[in-house]
Amino acid sequence: MRRTLQSALLLGLSSLAGAVFKDEVGDIDFHYSLVGLPQVETTFFHRPRKEDKASLLYTLGDVGVIGAINPSNGELIWRHQISHGIANGGGHLRAPEGENWVTSAYGPKVQAWNALTGRNIWDMEFKGVVKDLEILELTESPRKDVLALFDEDGVTVLRRLHGALGTVVWEFRETSKDLPVQVSTNIANIYVLSLHGSPGSYNLKVTSLDMATGARVDHWSVGNKGDIHGAEDVMFVGANSAAPIAAWASRGLSKLSVNVLGTKTKQEFTLPDGTETLRIHAPHLAQSQPHFLLHIGTKTGHKAIVYHTDLKSGQVSKAYELPHLSGPGAFSTSSDAANVYFTRITANDISIVSSESHGILASWPYLPKDGHAAVHAVSEVIKKAGGKEFAIRSAAVTDADDWVLIKNGQVDWTRHEGLSGAVAAVWAEIPEAERLAEVLAEEAHANPVAAYIHRVNRHIADLEHLPAYLARLPQRIIDGISGADLTGHKDGLHRDTFGFSKIVVVATRRGRFYGLDTGRQGKILWSQAVFNVDPGESLAIRGIVAKDAESEVTVVGSNGERATIASATGRILEAHQAGSFTKVASTAVIGDESSQWLLSLGANGLPVPNMPIGTIPNDTIVLRDGSLGVKGVKFTAKDGEVIKDDIWQFQVGKGQKIVDIVSPPSHDPISSIGRVLGDRKVAYKYFNPNTVVVAAIEEATSTLSVHLLDIISGQALASQVYNGVDSTKGLSCAMAENWYACTFFGDYTVNDGTDRTIKGFQVAVSDLYESPEPNDRGPLGDAAEFSSLNPVDTPTGVPLPHVVSQAYVFSQQLKSLSVTQTLQGITSRQLLAYLPDSNSILAVSRHIIDPRRPVDRDPTPAEVEAEALMRYTPQFEIDGRGIVSHELDVLGVQEILATPAVIESTSLLFAYGVDIFGTRAAPSGVFDILGKGFNKVTLVGTVAALFVGVLFLAPVVRRKQIDRRWEAFL
Repeated sequence: MRRTLQSALLLGLSSLAGAVFKDEVGDIDFHYSLVGLPQVETTFFHRPRKEDKASLLYTLGDVGVIGAINPSNGELIWRHQISHGIANGGGHLRAPEGENWVTSAYGPKVQAWNALTGRNIWDMEFKGVVKDLEILELTESPRKDVLALFDEDGVTVLRRLHGALGTVVWEFRETSKDLPVQVSTNIANIYVLSLHGSPGSYNLKVTSLDMATGARVDHWSVGNKGDIHGAEDVMFVGANSAAPIAAWASRGLSKLSVNVLGTKTKQEFTLPDGTETLRIHAPHLAQSQPHFLLHIGTKTGHKAIVYHTDLKSGQVSKAYELPHLSGPGAFSTSSDAANVYFTRITANDISIVSSESHGILASWPYLPKDGHAAVHAVSEVIKKAGGKEFAIRSAAVTDADDWVLIKNGQVDWTRHEGLSGAVAAVWAEIPEAERLAEVLAEEAHANPVAAYIHRVNRHIADLEHLPAYLARLPQRIIDGISGADLTGHKDGLHRDTFGFSKIVVVATRRGRFYGLDTGRQGKILWSQAVFNVDPGESLAIRGIVAKDAESEVTVVGSNGERATIASATGRILEAHQAGSFTKVASTAVIGDESSQWLLSLGANGLPVPNMPIGTIPNDTIVLRDGSLGVKGVKFTAKDGEVIKDDIWQFQVGKGQKIVDIVSPPSHDPISSIGRVLGDRKVAYKYFNPNTVVVAAIEEATSTLSVHLLDIISGQALASQVYNGVDSTKGLSCAMAENWYACTFFGDYTVNDGTDRTIKGFQVAVSDLYESPEPNDRGPLGDAAEFSSLNPVDTPTGVPLPHVVSQAYVFSQQLKSLSVTQTLQGITSRQLLAYLPDSNSILAVSRHIIDPRRPVDRDPTPAEVEAEALMRYTPQFEIDGRGIVSHELDVLGVQEILATPAVIESTSLLFAYGVDIFGTRAAPSGVFDILGKGFNKVTLVGTVAALFVGVLFLAPVVRRKQIDRRWEAFL
């Protein structure tokens, strides 16, 4: 009995050993640690220590993550997510020259970080939104301070913050309802730039402030009303230089207006015909020469014009031009004391010119990887001893959404930052040249003679692979004896024996799709720009589904985007951009796993016109009726049109709104219809694949209602109500087999006789059974068929499940709930969740959160043996052994996808959001595959030694037997 009890406890605590072993780290899992696509305004090289010559690469990505990168190898040194959720661009990042800290701003927050370690130095939060952030390099004290420009409900506020403490030194407020744009400084003054006028018709207003006190010195307007239509028209405001400038272009890009801050007039320059894009590059140091470069993009190529500013007169003059070259290109600026260098990256070479003259100082041939050109870059130019030779390294963002480091014309490393900001993903099988199951099915449906001929021909064709198989056989034997992994180290895309190699197709918000091979540590198989997404916008995916039979993935976007992509190669088979169809409100997956397709539905609940549609489904489709309810509809064809019939409607209570709707996984096999209890009786599980869980919150009373609905009849099968729920802290639900779980932040009553109520992050789990009595199948009995629309016993009506619920309080917040999946459903399931406080992924065994755990008593030995029950304890401390992401820092997970492997013990997991992470989970242990620690050499050696011993001892034993027989006659 003691051994049985120990075995049951080990089974119940299996989640504590659910994380990967040390020798599996980096082998069965993969992780893309990302910072987002670098923004040109917030990316730079900076020396974290004044005494060192080495620089680090800093950036604030477009997903709201700041980070420091080692430019030598591209490894991430530190990073922090400064936005609430995944951002969509914006934010500010600056570094003071010669200091060991950097400062960032996003939303209402301004923060300072140690440049080498990433440790937070100070953190300040104010009212409003930060519009600009700059460093006050020259102050009345030895330190350098921070200037933060805010927009506080129409009031322009500039704050000078203490560089070491973050405290407010002084504050300037302007209540004229102007729109603040940027702040800049020169040697003498601080300038606040804002837009004055009415929406769509502005001119530039400049306010000069005293550095020491923040008092207004002067203010004036530049240009005429209507010159500027919005803040986005002000392309550049130079900061911290000797002669900072503000520049904007006319709507038709025919002329450029430039104002040197401190002067009250603008200068206009005529732009070349065919100008399509403009960007200005200038130094940010007060000691640098006041020169800047205008990058002009045309339909066929690009060119540049360099301008000089006269510090005495404040006039800007054209210095020289760099020739027009075909194809895209990127420019960047580098400063070395007073010297200013401009770096040009084209499709053929990289060159450096001085801001003084157009003569090329150095150049290197450069061949972009896969022909992807640089979009923008930052560079660090080093002048070698002697002053005649240069070295350069440029961190460039390419049009393939990659971040590359180019050192003297050679690519040192590549970071696939385009993978960040993923909005959807789907598992896809690796296609085979000829599937044996399909071939056998074809032979089964043919006549015997044709099937025999087909099989003989197939076997003859297979003989061509025999020489290669025989050639690989010795190595396979050696690898088998030595314990080498035979599952996933072949070259190229292939299926493996255990089903660990699959394709994950990932869609990002920028309209780019990726194919990852999970069998080779998430290697990127292909990358393809599918949809055109405007800057600042995000792609919203309404549905994505894989058709493994055709090796295709179909995706539908909210604005009518639709595409079909080859899952193995990324080839676009069909693509329609935004606006091609009516906007899509939702999609429904129709068909089984082998022949799934997406039914696109508009806001009216009808199929979107002109969208591809297969056979009209006979099933009930569940539609969300805003945030107040759900309804079930059916479609019929009449006179060539699709008619929608409302079958049922479910409305939440007054003042409530729906926050989450979940349905069972598409792959949810049932291995056992009952649960064996401690007294050897059976509690029969309630199975109904036609169910959904609807969670609704009432903010006025802080009440959460969770409903289990039958989607055929619309009837509520079960409901639970939870009090004191904080809707601002998020809510997530998941369901599988005969249970569902929801996580939220709410009140919990402590059962210790005091009726104390505490708040915490809870996971409420509900199990469904056919009857409250063991060995009872309920009113259905052993009926083989059942209809949700027909009562089985009047007045009982439709049988309702018996619900057993229990809640557990976790020490951390849980988000993005999901459940592991295995091929046959025999392996015990795990509840998967993302922990945003520790940036980890947790796997909790169902035994731990079992609602049947006995309350206020210990389980009997029979309950432990049969059900692996433990005494109920409401608190759950996060154990590191249950973290499947182990020590990895996985940021911003939005969803966790699970799919079964070929072997029953293993479920494949994939998480996406800011980062990309994939691994394997074995909820009940890897009972059907040998681990890496298994010593095959010892096993083979033991068998060989036994074989040799048998060969040696067999004659001896035979001789003794013969001798004994002769002895009997003597």
